[in-house]
Amino acid sequence: MTDNAFLPQWTSTPGEAIEDLLRQKKVSLDRLSQGLGWSALETERLLRAQTEITSKVAESLAATLGVSAHFWLSRERQYREDLVRLQATASAAAKSGWLKGLPLREMTQWGWIAPGADRVEQAQKCLDFFEVRDLDAWREVCADLSNNAALRTSRTFASGVGALVSWLRRGEVEAEAMECGQWSSGGFRAALAEVRPLTRQKQPVVFLPKLRTICAAHGVAVVVVRAPEGCRASGATRFLGPDRAVLQLSFRYLSDDHFWFTFFHEAGHLLLHGQDGRFLEGVSESQLDLEEEANQFAEEALIPVEAKAAFSLLRSNAMDVIRFALRAGISPGIVVGQLQKHGRIGHHQLNKLKRRYSWASC
Repeated sequence: MTDNAFLPQWTSTPGEAIEDLLRQKKVSLDRLSQGLGWSALETERLLRAQTEITSKVAESLAATLGVSAHFWLSRERQYREDLVRLQATASAAAKSGWLKGLPLREMTQWGWIAPGADRVEQAQKCLDFFEVRDLDAWREVCADLSNNAALRTSRTFASGVGALVSWLRRGEVEAEAMECGQWSSGGFRAALAEVRPLTRQKQPVVFLPKLRTICAAHGVAVVVVRAPEGCRASGATRFLGPDRAVLQLSFRYLSDDHFWFTFFHEAGHLLLHGQDGRFLEGVSESQLDLEEEANQFAEEALIPVEAKAAFSLLRSNAMDVIRFALRAGISPGIVVGQLQKHGRIGHHQLNKLKRRYSWASC
């Protein structure tokens, strides 16, 4: 049978032992202070464990209270060891709770972090992923990421903070590894004319490299990051510095209409709201206004003003939709998505015209 040392989840300060002896021996605080050669305030700090017991202090306590100096030094050492142990236990418990809020399975499976041998190693790998020292620093990063990202999410879902911030951080990692020119609002706006024809490409493996190249030339790093469970974001935009923007997409719905509308929506945030544009799931009316502006920008980018009259005549005839999409230079799926959004057709109609993607093709 193995003896396990008793490790209580509490500690007792040397000051408590001093106070017990003061009561037993009827020694006043003034007398103790005189024996120590200290002021009353300095003695109070000793009783509260704000001052450590040194050899000199231990000898003074022994002379005043009649207990050996060795006892007081041992008592001080035990208290400090217990304090370190309890702090480590609390830190381990906090990290374990923190890990439960992170999408560890996906982060490991998708190669964002290497597998950890145990919870302690997993926690360290996650801290390294976020490039922070401890949980307090992570909370600061979390607040910074979530407050400075223009998020586009379905208002019927709540994004899990850990999953959301992990997704955003992965976007940063990928964006920082990309070669980009300097941010140019005018250049990026003009480049969107080159992007529209890409909507007709069938495979992400074909159009994504072209999309990234076009945008990178004007200081926009386009990153496509799969959203882990609990993260409901479709896209986000933010600036990593004055010269580089990140346009992050999640391919959440894996269909061409959602993907391209989200891209142009996020492009709208960059062009209309610049480095100050912020949006978080309809937190305030002003943010809802920004979201609506980005929606309007995306609609006009995909279906320009000169095509609105013809668009308004479309209904559920598939051939009419295909012919309109061909003339407009966009995919039929985008047209279907816009018809559904504006209530011209039901959400169950013409969905066969939408292209469906898979992560294997991205």
